[in-house]
Amino acid sequence: MTAIKNQTINKSIPTWLTLLIATACGIIVANLYYAQPLVGLISSSIGLPANSSGLIVTLTQIGYVVGLLFVVPMGDILENRRLIVVSLLLTSVALVITAVSKQPVLFLIASFVIGLGSVATQVLVPFASYLASESSRGRVVGNIMSGLLLGIMLSRPLSILVADLFSWHAVFALSAAAVIILMIVLWRVLPTRKPQAETNYTALLGSMWHLLRTNQVLRRRAAYHAGLFATFSLFWTTVPLLLASPAFHFSQKSIALFALLGVAGAIAAPVAGRVADRGWTKPATGIALVTVVISILLPLIVRTSSPIGVVVLVIAAVLLDAGVSANLVLGQRALFSLSPEIRSRLNGLFMAIFFFGGAIGSAIGGWAYATGGWSTALWFGLAFPILALLYFATEKKNAS
Repeated sequence: MTAIKNQTINKSIPTWLTLLIATACGIIVANLYYAQPLVGLISSSIGLPANSSGLIVTLTQIGYVVGLLFVVPMGDILENRRLIVVSLLLTSVALVITAVSKQPVLFLIASFVIGLGSVATQVLVPFASYLASESSRGRVVGNIMSGLLLGIMLSRPLSILVADLFSWHAVFALSAAAVIILMIVLWRVLPTRKPQAETNYTALLGSMWHLLRTNQVLRRRAAYHAGLFATFSLFWTTVPLLLASPAFHFSQKSIALFALLGVAGAIAAPVAGRVADRGWTKPATGIALVTVVISILLPLIVRTSSPIGVVVLVIAAVLLDAGVSANLVLGQRALFSLSPEIRSRLNGLFMAIFFFGGAIGSAIGGWAYATGGWSTALWFGLAFPILALLYFATEKKNAS
């Protein structure tokens, strides 16, 4: 333990610590998505009107964005390990409240706090990048982001299965226990890191607009991924509706299995990290963007509820997850190659922007599916990565 706490920034991060941080990111970020497939069940249980049930997901997302903009930047001025542990403590308390809550107002407040505290993941990722050497940074970030992406992708099927076996209360209770254990482990094994920046919190926040306005790498990487994440959110918001429709007649367990198959795309994250370490970020970004375009074109071309149609949807889900996973790692690798003093602020802005893109994708997806069906939703889903690809085409040859 002592050896880890005393290691210098130039020493490569141990493999076991990389795996621990990857696991931690997956466990934490899953809390943002557990409620999504259970909204109807939860709202009826706590007495929340059906027309307000969307607040359960919306407030969690708002809490996360608030955390990205106002908590994550603190990683540039506060001791990182302590910031992570306090965030997890906040999350665990909120999870316990959601597990036992019978009142809608209390549940919604706790949902907001869950989102706010879950930004610990986005303190952990740049924290790990500090511990990695320059030559291995992409690999380390890729491995950690694969854990985070697995958490996102596994959260929905896991919550469906746990709620089916026990109850929706058990989903939050088990997560609370996992976060508490994780908090204790991270406090014991993470090295301390006190940033060298000499600035106050107000000046820190004030500098973020300047960073967004002047940093081209940040603007481009955020725009690329906002487009891809909008399509990702649109697809995973609408495809369960399609599979549950009379055309497919999928049960909730079958939909959960479908979501599990899509997890295979997360393997692209560590691969993208290694590619970025070799200096191939730009061509890899183009491949990631094109992969997402293809993932939406496939179900647009092959529209059938036959077994062939199901296979096409599975392939589309894997390609979509692979393209999004790869582009996320490529973006963070590019940002983490910039000045270490601003890394947390860059990461907070990057995540907030593309997460906002995801919220837009979810909203448009639900509306498009309700008004025009699956094909209409897919056309909107195709537009986002095409716009990102067109913007990418304007990138100068030497850009990151």
